[in-house]
Amino acid sequence: MLSSNSRCRCRTPNVIHALYNNKYLMIDSIKLLIKNKNIKIKEVYSPFPIHNLDKLLKLKPTNLSIYAFIYGLFGFCFSNWMIWYIMIYDWPQNIGGKPSFSWIQNLPSFIPVIFELSIYFSAHFMCITYMFQCKLFPWKNSKNPDPRTTDHLFLIEIDYYNNNRYSILDVSYILQKQGAIEVHFK
Repeated sequence: MLSSNSRCRCRTPNVIHALYNNKYLMIDSIKLLIKNKNIKIKEVYSPFPIHNLDKLLKLKPTNLSIYAFIYGLFGFCFSNWMIWYIMIYDWPQNIGGKPSFSWIQNLPSFIPVIFELSIYFSAHFMCITYMFQCKLFPWKNSKNPDPRTTDHLFLIEIDYYNNNRYSILDVSYILQKQGAIEVHFK
């Protein structure tokens, strides 16, 4: 007989983690889970990017390339304004005996600076945007469930709460049959 102090703290697991040591086994398992079993996968952790994994998981396309173009355009405008202000308006100089105080006449010599600043703005602001989109703040804790996925293992995270079609033991059996070396319930 259980007393009130010894109540069972058992609860139904909500998340299933399946670890793989082979990328191709994990991809085959993902294909089976999504297409044949209709099980939704919450997240996949990999030590390196896997080509076409986003299409396999049916993730929406990222808008990072649009942001890169906008930041590059901002860098282009800023560099043109900066060169005009420095070289033409604020301190016009006679360089090499060829005085030309016109921005358009000196444009070929300004192209390397304009190009470099466009790339600089695009790259740096795109990195900052990527960090904000992925919520990679310096003070934020890691959400990686297993640190071995940064080294050599691949992990599939299944939100079992939204996949009630199969029992948790059936899902575990499917994952182990597809080559998972470890299956954990959280």
